[in-house]
Amino acid sequence: MKLYIGNKNYSSWSMRPWVLLRQAGIAFDEVKLRFDSFSGDSNFKQRLGKVSPAGKVPVLVDGDLVVWDTLAIAEYVAEKFPQHALWPRDAAARARARSVCAEMHAGFGALRTHCPMNIEASLAQAGQIVLRDHPAVRKDLDRIEEMWAELLQQHGGPLLFGAFGIADAYYAPVCMRIHTYA
Repeated sequence: MKLYIGNKNYSSWSMRPWVLLRQAGIAFDEVKLRFDSFSGDSNFKQRLGKVSPAGKVPVLVDGDLVVWDTLAIAEYVAEKFPQHALWPRDAAARARARSVCAEMHAGFGALRTHCPMNIEASLAQAGQIVLRDHPAVRKDLDRIEEMWAELLQQHGGPLLFGAFGIADAYYAPVCMRIHTYA
């Protein structure tokens, strides 16, 4: 399997499947596509266009199969490697895990907009300004904190559903954003 990604420092979408595969101990080749521009004639878009019909990272290539989008990649990996129990085995917990992943996939727009991903940076002062000027970011963070506390209490930790799974990979970039802006 090959995982085509952008720079994990800046791309939370690229980071999620990379964390999932790596933490689960699933062998894969990482192919980093260096970003130069979104322009159609950029090297990034040209290389990506050869593997992804959507023209976005991440993309997982497994033989002749091409899977794009973080959630689709996670679902495929969970089905291909059921022994890793990347979704909880309990049906109710699995439904909840899928729900929190879907919420991350489509939500928390204020956090994403006002706190761009940059793992290498230390932006505590910027974080204070963001929280002061953008109350929706505080609302996103409160929701995440509430969700995490509830899941950790319900499943006994040390991770969201007890053992490592897709939900943890999904929220890993959020942890990095919080660290960057705290």
